[in-house]
Amino acid sequence: MKKNILLLICMLFLAGCGQTVVLMPDLDGHVGKVNVTMHDGQTVTLDKARQAVGTKSETYIMPESEVQKDFAGALAAQPERTEKFLLYFYHDSTKMKPESKKLLPEIIKAYANRSSTDVSVIGHTDAVGDDKYNYGLSLRRAKKIGKILMKAGIPEDQIQIVSHGEENPLIPTPEGQSQPKNRRVEVLVR
Repeated sequence: MKKNILLLICMLFLAGCGQTVVLMPDLDGHVGKVNVTMHDGQTVTLDKARQAVGTKSETYIMPESEVQKDFAGALAAQPERTEKFLLYFYHDSTKMKPESKKLLPEIIKAYANRSSTDVSVIGHTDAVGDDKYNYGLSLRRAKKIGKILMKAGIPEDQIQIVSHGEENPLIPTPEGQSQPKNRRVEVLVR
């Protein structure tokens, strides 16, 4: 399973007497880890939200109000969070479940509201069937969604269609086990 990569946002604050490094959560609220090497060669690890270190090796949690005050410009410059939609399918089919069809207008709306030029459509299957068949099935699912999005007005050159087959399941299962949550297409609007 593909590892989730946590994005770190580190902020450097240049003060009259030195620098301050603050670890901020990513846009999904996850907090990663960063090592900071001090001037004296000592390494300090930051792994908590708003944990900071200045010219001395002691760490502290910077109050939210101070982060907002000192880093307002950097916070405002963060990119918008990618919008993610999960569309589910019937077993061994490119037919979408009714509740997933209802999400299609939301995808188009997200695309329009963000003035997006980057949409990923990623097909998946569960672990029933062989790898080659599942790769083809997830590709057909992704292409079907891609065609729907193009018909709704998203230019073809702004849609990337990818097939993961049974790789990267939402819910890991043994080979051959059916799992409805893995029969999906993920649509990412950046």
